[in-house]
Amino acid sequence: MSVAPSWVSVFLDVAPASWETLPAFWAAVSGTTLSPPRGAASEFRTLVPAGGDDHLRVQRRGADDPGPTRLHLDLHVTDAGSAAATAVDLGAAVVHRSEHGYVVLRSPGGLTLCFVHHPASRRSAATTWISSEGRRHRSQVDQACLDVPPDAYDAEVAFWAALTGWETRASTTLPCFTSLVRPEGQPVRLLLQRLDEAAPGASATAHPDLATDDRPAEVARHVALGARVLAEHPWWTVLAAPDGLAYCVTDRAPLPSPA
Repeated sequence: MSVAPSWVSVFLDVAPASWETLPAFWAAVSGTTLSPPRGAASEFRTLVPAGGDDHLRVQRRGADDPGPTRLHLDLHVTDAGSAAATAVDLGAAVVHRSEHGYVVLRSPGGLTLCFVHHPASRRSAATTWISSEGRRHRSQVDQACLDVPPDAYDAEVAFWAALTGWETRASTTLPCFTSLVRPEGQPVRLLLQRLDEAAPGASATAHPDLATDDRPAEVARHVALGARVLAEHPWWTVLAAPDGLAYCVTDRAPLPSPA
């Protein structure tokens, strides 16, 4: 039995040292506007699109939670407690049950995920960018890539497929990748990557990916905003955000604008 999330959001858990600058970088990258801070310690902000519902958020981690910026997924459901029970049956472990109704868990491979109740249903459009020469291209943050140690890969693919109810699709050209076919209207696609190697006991991590119809122009835009190019591949470019978080710009076409 799956939890069939109605919406999936990407949440960046930002290191305290990067909090003053990193949210603005991701707002510029994604073509969104930062909401006012919220939370008891002003630790949350939403990246608000020009139209549709948001699917990108940031939070400042506490001083007692060291380490670099990382990503977790929010799965939007009607009953977080019931969804958490299903996830536990599939191999996840509960980390925290909030008095506000959300539940924090870790997948079998160690990736953090949350079940939340926040309603959302209107997918936003890709952003159109116009260069100084008048050249146009589009891009959008529309994928979370889960980077999974080889010994946990099969179990992690099975977990996310069973949890979401989304069909798996193995790559025919790159066997280290398996995607989950997102339902119509979902803002975020899930891709699982089997790492070549990992330290014993290492946990799965995740990074955001962008789709674009002009990768060179999009990469140049990110570099101008402070990113660094780490690697070029035939269908994607790996970059590092100013705080070091790796992410990718891909040749996948942005989704058409919602009707």
